[in-house]
Amino acid sequence: MRKFLVVLDDSRECLNAMRFAAMRAAKSGGGVEVLAIIPPEEFNHWIGIGDIMREEARERIEVHFEVFAKWMRDRQGIDPELVIREGEAVTEILAQVDEDPEVGVLVLGAGSGKGGPGPLVTQMTKSSATLPIPLTIVPGEMSKERLEAIT
Repeated sequence: MRKFLVVLDDSRECLNAMRFAAMRAAKSGGGVEVLAIIPPEEFNHWIGIGDIMREEARERIEVHFEVFAKWMRDRQGIDPELVIREGEAVTEILAQVDEDPEVGVLVLGAGSGKGGPGPLVTQMTKSSATLPIPLTIVPGEMSKERLEAIT
């Protein structure tokens, strides 16, 4: 089964990336793998405090994921998988793609603000020539109706 890998973060454009991945998976008989990455700088504290912060970060991710997962199950009939990794975003995305041979497409949401598409999209497009899978960038401002029409 081909899976659409989508990155879960706190950005607004993440919503459209999730929608696109779920709709494409539903229409193509694929699946969705949601990747959440905990940056390493969050845990540069004493060991005990770092462990507590790591656990709190995982709990926040799981709650955030469940919101998207419920929508995917209820609206698209897709039961997504959650993968949580710790490290630098680009490194962890590439590692996940390498480790899961069922991942067939990486889906990212692009911001529309003054800062451009966002640091993750910028970094991944620089690496796109050597990616082993296609990269789909979904505009963050695209309407739900337009997403439905193109998927």
